[in-house]
Amino acid sequence: MRKAVLSLVAVAAIAVPVLAGNFNKVVSVGEKAPDISGLPAVYKGETTSVSLKDIKENVVVVVFLANHCPAVGMYEDRLIEFTKDYEGKGVRVLGISVSQQEGDKLPGIKDYMKDKGSNYIYAYDESQAVGKAYGASNTPHFFVLDKERNIRYIGAMDNSPKEEKVTKHYLRDAVDAVLAGKTPEVVETRPYGCGISYAK
Repeated sequence: MRKAVLSLVAVAAIAVPVLAGNFNKVVSVGEKAPDISGLPAVYKGETTSVSLKDIKENVVVVVFLANHCPAVGMYEDRLIEFTKDYEGKGVRVLGISVSQQEGDKLPGIKDYMKDKGSNYIYAYDESQAVGKAYGASNTPHFFVLDKERNIRYIGAMDNSPKEEKVTKHYLRDAVDAVLAGKTPEVVETRPYGCGISYAK
C-alpha cells in the first residue's frame, strides 16, 4: 500500500497541469501538442521534410512565421541567436509559415533563409492545418514543447519587438525551466506581430 501511495505521488510530481489559456482559445498549456507531419521545409539551404515524431531533442520550440511580416524581421536576429545559443543543448527550433502570400511559400522561405542566414528548420504548411490546430494567431507566435511533446509555454519571445527595450525573456526562461525539469514561471503571454489570415 505504501509503495502504491509513493508511486501515485511520483506520478503527480511529474504531471503537467492543463492550464486554460487567456490568449489562445484552441490549445492550453499542459495539453499534448498537435501533430506536425511531413511538412516541406528548408534547413541549412537544403529542401527537406519535417515531422514532430522525428525530432529527437528534448525540447521543441515551434514558432509561426511569415517572411513579409515586419515583426518577424525585427525578431529574426534574436531567433538566430536563440537557435545558436541552444544548439547542442537538446533544443530544436522549428519555424512554420502558413501564409498564402507567394513570398511566404517554400521558394520564398529558401530565399529568406539564405538572405538572413537563418539557422533553424523553416517549414511551409500550405493547408494551414497546423496553424489552426495550434491556434496560432500572430507572427511570430511561440510554443514550447517538452520531451513528451506537451505544451509548456505559449506566446511572445519577450516583452518588446524593439530589442533595446526588452526586459523580460519569456521564451528563454521557459526553455531553461523545461530543460531543468521545472515549470516555467510564466506559461502564457499575449503574442504580438502580424495577424495570421486563414482561408475560409
